[in-house]
Amino acid sequence: MIIILRPAATDAHIEELTDILRARGLGIHLSRGVETTIVGAIGALDEEKAALAEQLTALSYVERVVPISKPYKVVGRAFRPEGTVVRVRGVEIGGSRLCVMAGPCTVESPTQLLDTARFVKEHGAHVLRGGAFKPSTSPYSFHGMGEEGLRLLAEARDETGLPVITEVMDARDLDMVCGYADILQVGTRNMTNFSLLRAIGECRRPVMLKRGWASTIEEWMQAAEYIASRGNYEIILCERGIRTFESYTRNTFDINAIPAVKELSHLPIIADPAHGTGRWSLVGAVARGAVAAGADGIMVEVHPAPEKALKDGGQSLKFESFAELMRGIAPIAAAVDRSL
Repeated sequence: MIIILRPAATDAHIEELTDILRARGLGIHLSRGVETTIVGAIGALDEEKAALAEQLTALSYVERVVPISKPYKVVGRAFRPEGTVVRVRGVEIGGSRLCVMAGPCTVESPTQLLDTARFVKEHGAHVLRGGAFKPSTSPYSFHGMGEEGLRLLAEARDETGLPVITEVMDARDLDMVCGYADILQVGTRNMTNFSLLRAIGECRRPVMLKRGWASTIEEWMQAAEYIASRGNYEIILCERGIRTFESYTRNTFDINAIPAVKELSHLPIIADPAHGTGRWSLVGAVARGAVAAGADGIMVEVHPAPEKALKDGGQSLKFESFAELMRGIAPIAAAVDRSL
C-alpha cells in the first residue's frame, strides 16, 4: 500500500511511521517529492490491508492510504505520481528535454569510437552508447572488447563530456562495469535474469532496462520491480521491439507501450527504433513516431562505416543519417513540449 503524507509531515513523523511498519514486518520504500512524501509499505496481507489503512489514516500526518493490488508496487505510477527524472552528469532523462543516446552498437577501435562520439556530440546527442560486452545468439559472433572497450568509452566521455551507457551481462562483471559506466544497460536477453537485477538494485547506479523480446508490459514492470525492491529507483525503461510473426523487420516496435508505460509507471521510457526495426532506413520514421507518442528519449546506433561494422551494421545510421534524424525529430519534440 501507498501512504501519502501531509505536506507538514516532519522527519520525526516519517521515522515514527517507518517504525510502525517495520514492527509489522513490512518492507518500506520512501519517495520524497517536491511537495509530497510517499511511503510504500510492501508485504501486507490482503485481509489485513483495510484495518491497517484505517489505523494509519488516523495518524495526524497521514493524508491518505492507497491500497495497491498490482504485483509491482514501487515502480507503479501511484508511488511517484509526478514521475521520475533520472539525472546523470547534468543530463536529465524524463524531464522537459528529450534525451538522445547515440553511438556504435559495439566498441571496435579507438578511432571508430572517438570519431562517432565527437560527431554525435556535435549534432546534439546527450549520452554516448557503446557495447563492451555484447550478447549474441551465435557463440561464434563478436562478443565485444571487454574491459578494453570500457576504457575506450571512459576516454570518449572524458573528451566529449557525454555520459556513457553500456550493457552489463553478468553480475560478476558488475563492479568492473560500474567503474567505467554512468548508466548500466540490461539487454532484452537479461530482462528475466533476476540475480543480475537484484545485484543492480543494490549498486545504486542508474540502469536502463530493455523489454524482453517476448515479454508483456506487466512482466517488464515486474522485472523493474526486482531492481527497485532492492532500493535502486534510478530506472529507465527501454522499448526495443518485440518478436511477432512479422519477418520484414527484425522486431515489431510496440509504440503502444510508450503511452501504456506512462499510465502504469512513473519511470521514464526510451525508444530504441534500431532494434525495433533492424533496418536503418526505418529508424528515423519510427523515432519520430516514438517522440510523438511521449517517449522521454531515443537510443540509436551510429557508425562511421556501417557496412564494415562487426555487429548490427544493417540497423546502424551513417553520420549524415544521424544528422538528418536529429533535424527530423526536433519539430516533433517541440510539438509535444519537449526541447532537444
